[in-house]
Amino acid sequence: MTATAPGARLPEHPDFLWDDPDPARSYDVVIVGGGGHGLATAYYLAKVHGITNVAVLEKGWLAGGNMARNTTIIRSNYLWDESSGIYEHSLKLWEGLEEDLGYPILFDQRGVLNLAHSLQDVRDSVRRVNANRLNGIDAEWVDAEGVKEICPIVNISPEVRYPVLGATFQPRAGIAKHDYVAWGFARAAAAMGVDLVQNCQVTGIETRQGRVTAVETTRGRVAAGRVALCAAGHSAVLASMVGLKLPVSSHPLQALVSELLEPVHPTVVMSNAVHVYVSQAHKGELVMGAGIDGYTGYGQRGSFHIIEQQMAAALELFPVFARAHLLRTWAGIVDVTPDASPIVGLTPVGGLYLNCGWGTGGFKATPGVGDCFAHTVAKDEPHPYAEPFALERFITGALVDEHGAAAVAH
Repeated sequence: MTATAPGARLPEHPDFLWDDPDPARSYDVVIVGGGGHGLATAYYLAKVHGITNVAVLEKGWLAGGNMARNTTIIRSNYLWDESSGIYEHSLKLWEGLEEDLGYPILFDQRGVLNLAHSLQDVRDSVRRVNANRLNGIDAEWVDAEGVKEICPIVNISPEVRYPVLGATFQPRAGIAKHDYVAWGFARAAAAMGVDLVQNCQVTGIETRQGRVTAVETTRGRVAAGRVALCAAGHSAVLASMVGLKLPVSSHPLQALVSELLEPVHPTVVMSNAVHVYVSQAHKGELVMGAGIDGYTGYGQRGSFHIIEQQMAAALELFPVFARAHLLRTWAGIVDVTPDASPIVGLTPVGGLYLNCGWGTGGFKATPGVGDCFAHTVAKDEPHPYAEPFALERFITGALVDEHGAAAVAH
């Protein structure tokens, strides 16, 4: 593959976006994980901090893990200041990302509705709207008729099991094309000299006197001044290589898409009560997801009963979909923390940095955490937006509890 200089005419096929090099013997920074977060971190290391002697090591193909197995929802309407800070930072980067990367990402700000089905839902939702506004985030409360006006196909009948009483609405939220996002970051990073090394699994992390010195891989030893872990559901496995036990558990997270349909669904609709979220992809498939499978595991597939429940929930909200056919299902491996918030920052091992625990919310954070994590790695200190998500919070008790946001999906 041939790297393309910034600003050059885009190739017609992604095969020509970056080189496919063998790993060098040493790098200033080795990033483990070639998904969205790893690629974004490499990009911002090169662009913002001028660090280009960087390798992104991916055990399979670039963006073949959770980046290619998510439902692409982007929003920043989180309750707590710490969460809304990093997600709003990310959303602002999303809004200029296509121009920044010089690559189409199909970012569509179609808005997100979070439905309320009980009086407690209404109270919680209005509280979140007020918190969002205090943080300068666009948010509004709409009643059931307002929901119908934004998304006419939602069933707002009072006779259903969980009647729609209203919703929060973030107009700037939306979706993007996940593959294009990964290709855009990969192309731009490669053009600045970053090595993107595929089919290179890390099998060990070498340390000396409390500091990381190298990684062992299926393609040989690679010396490293600093190592940044961006491996999502496999983060705990990698951290255990240096004796670090992380407070995360890995679970399958399933999603599914329908056959291609004409444009019928103008926004994104999420509901914790019926446990489903639904959008329509650019090509026309309905994209549906729900919560994680209850068991821990590393298989990129899930349980049939979760799929069945998702489809039943979708039909409660959208009876018009009753005759739509299921096209395919898949699962990613998400890493979940006790407070449903990420871990981003330094570790007790010198030169080893951690970005994990995003659960179901990793995609929307891609540019924001890439920027923050690059700062952390380059300066050996946490970025202000990432500082609340340090590993030490599980010792101090300063948790950022976002379970309300993560009940169905981040």
